[in-house]
Amino acid sequence: MQLNDPSLLKTQAYVNGQWVSASGTFEILNPYNQELIARVPDMGKAETGQAIEMAGLAFESCKKTTSTERAHLLKQWYTLMMQHQEDLAMILTLEQGKPLAEAKGEIAYGASFVEWFAEEARRSYGDVVPGHGTDKRIITLKQPVGVVAAITPWNFPNAMITRKVAPALAAGCTVVLKPAEATPLSALALAELAERAGFPPGVFNIVTTANPAEVGAVLTSHPTVKKLTFTGSTKVGKLLMAQSAQTVTKVSMELGGNAPFIVFDDADLQAAIEGAIAAKYRNAGQTCVSANRIYVQAGVYDDFVSKLAEVSASLKTGNGMTDGVVIGPLINDKAMQFVQHLVADAQEKGAKLWGGGVKNTQHIHCFEPTVLSEAYDHMQLRHEEIFGPVAPVYRFDTEEEVVKKANDTPYGLAAYCYTNDLNRSWRMSEALDYGMVGINTGMISTTLAPFGGVKDSGVGREGSKYGLEEYQEVKYIGLGGMG
Repeated sequence: MQLNDPSLLKTQAYVNGQWVSASGTFEILNPYNQELIARVPDMGKAETGQAIEMAGLAFESCKKTTSTERAHLLKQWYTLMMQHQEDLAMILTLEQGKPLAEAKGEIAYGASFVEWFAEEARRSYGDVVPGHGTDKRIITLKQPVGVVAAITPWNFPNAMITRKVAPALAAGCTVVLKPAEATPLSALALAELAERAGFPPGVFNIVTTANPAEVGAVLTSHPTVKKLTFTGSTKVGKLLMAQSAQTVTKVSMELGGNAPFIVFDDADLQAAIEGAIAAKYRNAGQTCVSANRIYVQAGVYDDFVSKLAEVSASLKTGNGMTDGVVIGPLINDKAMQFVQHLVADAQEKGAKLWGGGVKNTQHIHCFEPTVLSEAYDHMQLRHEEIFGPVAPVYRFDTEEEVVKKANDTPYGLAAYCYTNDLNRSWRMSEALDYGMVGINTGMISTTLAPFGGVKDSGVGREGSKYGLEEYQEVKYIGLGGMG
């Protein structure tokens, strides 16, 4: 790996402004070829507790800083991220696998949250509320919640950090971050840039570990932690919520998805194909908002499947560092086996395979983009979050039918709908039980909009003006004797 700035590749954890080690280490492997990239500290309960204590001490000073001071630090951090975009993207691709061009896009996307919340830090307005008596006055203030514990996933090892850390710091909180054990190097590079930006010791701490359950238990039980933010599976999210209940810790959760992608007869078919490609194959299908169930109305079903299969077959898979590669490797062998199982199950139950469906013979950790027609509800992939480049296409006849099918899931993160009927656009937007709905677009993630789901897909919102509120408490001040 040839970085322009080799010092961005850190192999120690970061606590209280110091680069620290632990008694043991664990390996970070390139998911494309399983080559060793680095070894990082395997931290446990004691180290996590110490990081929380340091964050608690730092919070006493951090909460007193002005919004201008916090905005300045975040802007410095943003500037450094964009200056080192190439290196950050290379680190991300090596540990996560996604194509380098896509990784560069994630770095810019991640940095956009830092820029946004640097600006939002100054817009944390309270209110003066009409009093309930002639001598009464009511004021509300927004104050930082306290020490924040953040747990982030491997599929977006840069952006999922900045989407949490930037609003926390903008609000005046301090953070203890546990990145995914598969992809901690992106987090550590961000800490290096935060240090260069002038972040005070203890404001941003990173605990690396190969034992997430042990560290997670400390983050959810330590009395100093006042907020837990997590992105990951619904199963783990529910466990963390239950653990956090013991300390009544404020939580926000962005959990699993089972996104429907709906195409009506009146849709622009070419636009729908392009949207499906973007929503399905980004990050090799390893996203929580990936198009998991593609519903196409009967009148255009055959044309849609044929064209989707044609475009899918043209997508190059392989090493994310190679020019022209669009789909990189799956994260590990377990993910590969799971996707293979889902495709085999669907075929056994009647699905028709339109290319793909197998490992890439030249790139053994890559799965070929796969289109399955004649998908039905009794197939396992209908009920699972696929997390791979597999596009099952279901047929439907009526609007009422597809709304019922789309909502028939415990998840409610993202949904997509293609139609040129304005009235239908509104009906579908309101009828779909999801936190986010994309109409005639397969790309809905943006700094400016609230990201989050309903039902088993989580609680709370990230990004936008609403993202700052997740790290604040509203304080009511009642003034008497003012008449």
